[in-house]
Amino acid sequence: MTSALDRFRLDGRIALVTGGARDLGFDIADALASAGAKVAIASREAERAELAAQRLHEATGAAVLPLVLDVRDADACARAVRTVVDWGGRLDILVNNAGGTAPDEPRPFLDRPPAAMTDLIAVNLLGTLFCSQAAVRVMAVQRSGVILNIASIAGLVGRDRRMYWQSAMAEQPVDYAAAKGGVIALTRDLAAALGPLGIRVNAISPGGFARQQPAAFIRAYADRTPLGRMGRDGVDIKGPAIFLVSDASAYITGQNLVLDGGFTAWR
Repeated sequence: MTSALDRFRLDGRIALVTGGARDLGFDIADALASAGAKVAIASREAERAELAAQRLHEATGAAVLPLVLDVRDADACARAVRTVVDWGGRLDILVNNAGGTAPDEPRPFLDRPPAAMTDLIAVNLLGTLFCSQAAVRVMAVQRSGVILNIASIAGLVGRDRRMYWQSAMAEQPVDYAAAKGGVIALTRDLAAALGPLGIRVNAISPGGFARQQPAAFIRAYADRTPLGRMGRDGVDIKGPAIFLVSDASAYITGQNLVLDGGFTAWR
């Protein structure tokens, strides 16, 4: 009989993590490699992908493949998946993590250039679609696979901009919320479409993670969170990610796991 803990193992699985060279993407790649998977790390920058792959291999001993990938390019997504399959022989796990916002663009809604909105949605939503389609072409033949989409609580609740203004911090763009809301809806419907093929699709919606934000912002955010703190890089996303891509969640699909310390539950 397989133990409950054994079901969290990923030995022999092949995984692709987009945006896997830093922050939550690297944490997820680290978690998957530590659980036994071989992991391909994709980044838009070759040097960043290679350094992250080296760091991850040295830390875990796992086989790690660095890839250059711009998820806005559907053909590039297809090539990346083919490269992973040529390397590992199959593709068991896709983590759609690439996303975020451009740091130097104006954030207030009335100041957002159309090109900035288009690009943000392309990275966060279309990139998830493009990578998923490429991966499913492989997973459908295998009749197995798992897709994990990294969404955001931005797709679930509106933000109180005063928290940003009072901390002299750039606010979250409205189009980011639109894109992440799309990722959550995509997760549900893609799970419905792919279930008959043996493919599961779930999402994680992180809240805020502490990363050199102004101290006033961190205090304000923590004060509005039931657990009294922001998320921690290197810690908080690893367990949920392993759970959702492993056999421990074999009967779970179409779900969005909110990882926010209770931020969206407390008013």
